[in-house]
Amino acid sequence: MEMEELITQITERLPAISGGIRLVVGIDGLSRSGKTTLTAKLLANYEKENIPVISFHLDDLIVERERRYGTGKAEWYEYYQLQWETEWLREHFFGQLKTAEELALPFYDPQMDRRESRKVALPETGIIIIEGVFLQRSEWRGLCDYVVYVDSAQEQRFYRESAEAKRNIEKFQNRYWKAEDYYLKSQNPQSHADFIVRN
Repeated sequence: MEMEELITQITERLPAISGGIRLVVGIDGLSRSGKTTLTAKLLANYEKENIPVISFHLDDLIVERERRYGTGKAEWYEYYQLQWETEWLREHFFGQLKTAEELALPFYDPQMDRRESRKVALPETGIIIIEGVFLQRSEWRGLCDYVVYVDSAQEQRFYRESAEAKRNIEKFQNRYWKAEDYYLKSQNPQSHADFIVRN
């Protein structure tokens, strides 16, 4: 399916936006599935139509390395359970999207390995897109009005990784893929999504 047709199919399924209403759209999928590309196209589509829109990437809201690496827990557990402050995000991020005028969020700087609080203004009326892996985990499920799940085979996703990343196959086997398998088996994200994209 062409990207333009895909964007049309998604936007036609979303409710119309009227005064004072914010629609929270989630873009879920595993690593390198195509979430970021889809989010960028959705953003461009709404901007072209002069509909207020803002997006958030969950990878910008992760914790410092020492809290998610070398903790003594299994690598997959570190990635799935320790990468984000899930309960904090539930209350102070997801829980505020519909009502707050602005959010103060801890954005992660990978070069400095630290988080810095930044304020982000939310549109009074419009679309809020949340993109990220494990978006439909039990702690966050039901907090988006509409969820698109981008499905892509593991082999295809690995092919999209950089040559440098591919050299560390053990990290994928022990950290990423085990966490992804856990997510797929325990949360069954496709069954909870409103729309599925095959990529």
